[in-house]
Amino acid sequence: MKLSNSVKPVSYLKTNISKIINDISENTETIVITVNGEAKAVILDITAYEKIQDTLNLLKILSISSGNLKRGNYKSLSETKKTLNRKIKDFRK
Repeated sequence: MKLSNSVKPVSYLKTNISKIINDISENTETIVITVNGEAKAVILDITAYEKIQDTLNLLKILSISSGNLKRGNYKSLSETKKTLNRKIKDFRK
């Protein structure tokens, strides 16, 4: 994604908000909004935003898992299977 093609001043945003929203929805592009020539905000399609959030959540999970592995804070596969089987059995009662 090349953001340099999608940099717009805040004045453009103010006068073209409907066009910007349509463009973003149709093209899933990201637009950088500038104030006095300095990037201040990003507008992006909701689907792109959700993908970013999902990616961040996965990275958090991986980071936590990595930390747990380093500290030795984990169960073996056989222990995990036994625990899950007990929970399934209790749930079915």
